[in-house]
Amino acid sequence: MSTDLAINRRGIEVTDQAAKRIVSVMASEPPGSMLRVSVAGGGCSGFQYIFDVDREKAPDDLVIERDGATVLIDETSLDLLEGCTIDFIDDLVGQSFRITNPNASSSCGCGTSFAV
Repeated sequence: MSTDLAINRRGIEVTDQAAKRIVSVMASEPPGSMLRVSVAGGGCSGFQYIFDVDREKAPDDLVIERDGATVLIDETSLDLLEGCTIDFIDDLVGQSFRITNPNASSSCGCGTSFAV
């Protein structure tokens, strides 16, 4: 395992920057809150990434823990997210979670939707 990535059995990675931001965001949420990352139909490219705060783990969720941050991914989204990297970017354009997805054949300019 790399020192700057939390990697699980599906090859989904959470960077150190993403973990720090998740911990920061969850500090203002009710205790036990976690970041849920999922994929839904829509967006300008066919699928879009959804980021939600959730307090409940489903039995089939993939749970990724890193440095106090917990990320949940539902079973339906796993195939589309397999091998991806979840990162947090803070640059001149703004701050956002970014997903680098090797399964995407194309993505929109803003990076929130993709096609396979």
